[in-house]
Amino acid sequence: MSENKNSLEQAASAYLRSAMHQPVDWQQWGEAAFAQAQAEDKPILLDIGAVWCHWCHVMDRESYENEETAKVINEHFVPVKVDRDERPDVDSRYQAAVAAISGQGGWPLTAFLTPDGKPYFGGTYFPPQDQHGRPGFQRVLLTMAEVFEKQRGEVNDSAASVIAAIEHNESFMGGASDPGPGLVAKLVESALKQFDPRSGGFGSQPKFPHSGAIDLLLDVASRGEGNEAAKTAALVTLEKMSRGGIYDHLAGGFHRYSVDERWVVPHFEKMSYDNSELLKNYVHAYQTFVQPESARVAREMVRWIDEWLSDREHGGFYASQDADDSLDDDGDYFTWTRDEAAAALTPEEMAIASAYYDIGEIGDMHHNPAKNVLHIRVTLEAVAKANGVSVESAQALLASAKKKLYAARLARPTPYVDKTVYVSWNGMMISAYLEAARVLDLPEAKAFALKSLDRVLREAWDADKGMAHVVAYGEAGGSAARVAGVLDDYVFVGHAALDAWEATGEMRYYTAAEQIAASAITRFYDQTGHAFFDTEAPAEGEQRLGALVARRKPLQDSPTPAANSVAAALLLRVAALNEVEDYAVKALETLETFAGVVEHFGLYVASYGLALQRLLLGTVQVCIIGGDDEARQLETAALARYAVNKSVIRLRRDQLSSLPPALAETLPHLPGIDGTGSIAVLCTGRGCLPPARTVDELTEAMSKTL
Repeated sequence: MSENKNSLEQAASAYLRSAMHQPVDWQQWGEAAFAQAQAEDKPILLDIGAVWCHWCHVMDRESYENEETAKVINEHFVPVKVDRDERPDVDSRYQAAVAAISGQGGWPLTAFLTPDGKPYFGGTYFPPQDQHGRPGFQRVLLTMAEVFEKQRGEVNDSAASVIAAIEHNESFMGGASDPGPGLVAKLVESALKQFDPRSGGFGSQPKFPHSGAIDLLLDVASRGEGNEAAKTAALVTLEKMSRGGIYDHLAGGFHRYSVDERWVVPHFEKMSYDNSELLKNYVHAYQTFVQPESARVAREMVRWIDEWLSDREHGGFYASQDADDSLDDDGDYFTWTRDEAAAALTPEEMAIASAYYDIGEIGDMHHNPAKNVLHIRVTLEAVAKANGVSVESAQALLASAKKKLYAARLARPTPYVDKTVYVSWNGMMISAYLEAARVLDLPEAKAFALKSLDRVLREAWDADKGMAHVVAYGEAGGSAARVAGVLDDYVFVGHAALDAWEATGEMRYYTAAEQIAASAITRFYDQTGHAFFDTEAPAEGEQRLGALVARRKPLQDSPTPAANSVAAALLLRVAALNEVEDYAVKALETLETFAGVVEHFGLYVASYGLALQRLLLGTVQVCIIGGDDEARQLETAALARYAVNKSVIRLRRDQLSSLPPALAETLPHLPGIDGTGSIAVLCTGRGCLPPARTVDELTEAMSKTL
């Protein structure tokens, strides 16, 4: 490998910095690279990847660290490397482009662009030599250079049509007015059709969690009789995932997805955004069905995030943990041979743990069949019986075995944690922590969520400049220009601020949410075609680079909830508090924009279904007023049962003089509000009910309203 450094030495992103020693003359995405390509009339080689992406590092080692391959690249191309987490706007457009060209996207994304950034060919991973029907990368490079040089007219025609495909792909012009409950039912039916009753989850391998679909099913399941299928699909999926190898049984937290349909062998990277949404799923399942297992998994997830993905000093959540320590370690950090487990445990502990976690001589990993992924196949009762011990003894042995295995694992080289603090993913995790804290009574989680939100609002949000996409990078060295926030950054933090207001009654959080929602409308809303673009409109005279000229309106939940659906939900929440009709109108217009096409996307538009539920059912606000034990009991009763359209707002009596407009008009003026003792007031768009003073009164009022 070359000792010289390329220009990525100046980058702040961990993924880009990992390539600064490569012999490829990499540049960051920006005007300089495009200017060079046009001045030298060379095509651009675009590589998009991420620090957690195993195959990105494989392609780095096989091709980009190869002097001969680098020579071909440097001679014929202007090479540009992009971190998909740092630049989701660039990634989403070129993913759509490569999908239009090759039929699939993913990472690493490898695209060949004209000097002005229009893609004319692309794919994902290319092997160094021809193999398995895939052309070797050097052959691809030379062919694409020759095509650019000798068939320029065809290249330009192809590139123009691909840009058109990006715009068409993301325009989804399938509007329908007044979407109703039938559309929610179709999305639920679509999820139920794909439900795997044997192993849980949806579809076959590879299996992704589809958190949005789980929440949609939980919301439907919470609404009374006749929803058994939704309840079964959600709870079986959550149970099978938490028993499978996709769950980390020693530390907590979920890996990104499973390569098999039984959830046994995962892709081992752990993403902040998967864990935030799954944490909400387990909290919502516990809220409604009071299953101890759901609460246990949620608490373990919080413990893992606290330990591995949290900036305890400053606040904020980190982005991800890699799957492996090196390319020679294919999940070895997380997996066990029988001998490795036996060396860490007493024979008694090993007898229980090996049976419970299925640690055998023959394991689960293709590259090393002796390696086992810990997963649960039998009950602890059955293991105890087979070993002739009591269930209590088996529980104690399993607990001590878990501690010892985790300690032994911590002695291994640890996969890299990307300590970058991204705004949108922090918004998602702050919301998840606040929900978990309230439902599971975790005051430290609440405090850390608020500390993190305060940091995001302080360091990334400016009412004039707008929202940034990055709060802080995880690596020392390099420098980064401010990356402008995309729609996701605004809407997820807007929800987090409302969640913080509901949990604390502090008006500064409500004010922040209202300002962020207003800014999102100004910067992203399409006043003529309705719904939201994912990026701001170009400033006057601004020339967007490459495929960034294409405007897109995100609809699909992949890999995070779609920003248009999340934006509609945010506007509905704010409108219920500030009574600005325009917010509610824009939420409806956003949902109408996609109503004609959503049913074709099934599982991938579940967050649309949740936003539509919120619109159709109307907001229900349960205000808990007081500060004693009775107030806590009323809050616990109010939080029981998950419903997407329900907000539980905790207020002290002294906060009744400072409320959002809709509540300020009603709440302080209700008969009986001035008395002593804690009360609960249930409000809907039609007004507020008389105060409830007991859990039974509140439960009865909620059952009638929800």
